[in-house]
Amino acid sequence: MVTDKIKELEAARAKLASLEQSIADEMKKELAGLPARFGFESVDDFVAAVKAASGGRRGRRKGRAGAAKKAGVKKAGARRRRRAVITDETRAQVKKLVDAGKTGSEIAKELKISLPSVQNIKKALGLVKER
Repeated sequence: MVTDKIKELEAARAKLASLEQSIADEMKKELAGLPARFGFESVDDFVAAVKAASGGRRGRRKGRAGAAKKAGVKKAGARRRRRAVITDETRAQVKKLVDAGKTGSEIAKELKISLPSVQNIKKALGLVKER
């Protein structure tokens, strides 16, 4: 009984392999016929036309922001932030606020610096637990 099932399984695998091969052959034929089907004389002409139609890009498309950034266009109302100057006084204030129980985002708002700056100061002062 088991041997019959094994033979049936082997026959199914052989049929599957045969179907996969026939599908691969059909796909090759269809792909090879695409240039002629669309009126191109060679595969190279067809590939060039497909690249031109897609803008010659590969991979994911960039959104509108990527195109604007590339063209040097700024978003309406967008201003570049000034880089915060971290002084010893700023570090002392961060330490004092941490000791007072303030969160990182509260400290960042109060001192008008970014949250990553607060985190970097806390790390430098040894106020952050190691993982």
